[in-house]
Amino acid sequence: MGLLEDKVVLVNGGSQGVGAAVVRAAVREGASVVFSGRRADVGEKLAADTGARFVRADLSDPAQAGDGVVQAVDAHGRIDCVVNAAGLTSRGSLLDTTPELFDQHMAINLRAPFFAMQAAVADMTARKAPGTVVNIISNCAHGGPPHLAPYSAAKAGLAGLTRNAAHAHRWDRIRINGLNIGWTDTEGEDATQRAFHDAGDDWREKAAQSQPMGKLGQVDEIADFVVFLLSDRSGVVTGSVIDWDQIVFGGQD
Repeated sequence: MGLLEDKVVLVNGGSQGVGAAVVRAAVREGASVVFSGRRADVGEKLAADTGARFVRADLSDPAQAGDGVVQAVDAHGRIDCVVNAAGLTSRGSLLDTTPELFDQHMAINLRAPFFAMQAAVADMTARKAPGTVVNIISNCAHGGPPHLAPYSAAKAGLAGLTRNAAHAHRWDRIRINGLNIGWTDTEGEDATQRAFHDAGDDWREKAAQSQPMGKLGQVDEIADFVVFLLSDRSGVVTGSVIDWDQIVFGGQD
């Protein structure tokens, strides 16, 4: 028996990076998986590889952010678990962020998880059934670097939303937790390093050497932790925002 046997799982932002790793891990653990993403070619390939169902969606649209839940319920009759893994990491400081960039960050990093959770919790409470949600947040929720001002603001909002929703629905037996992930080796991070930081082909090796554990965060490791939080093995834990990182926040040398 897998950890998610007979569970219906939605992964928003599941076509690449952390989200794709969660899709693979959830399928491996016995779940029926629906996942969303913007790129049809990447999503359809992952669906073919895993047997999960792909839903093309622009999560900046609130209606499409909740549509994955609708698709999961239509296909499987219910929704048991949601992972909000989509993220926008475009750079912007307090001084150079435009209103358009700020709104993009809020739309993807905060508003989309809000309306996905709204749709999922509505289904769970209507059925009087328990459920679990994991929000992929960021260690930037603690403050973040100057060049990630709107991103940090949105992720801090998502951390607060995670706790608020968990408190509001604890008596419904809906557990909602979050992971403040740190620097992670993903396709998106590779593109970001090259686009914004003039990184060369060796940036991963250099980055790994700068980290205490000698490597960046790995998506399969994060996915295993997400599956654990989605599963009954994580017990009663709810409203927790866990720092999944090599940085010890508050520690000083």
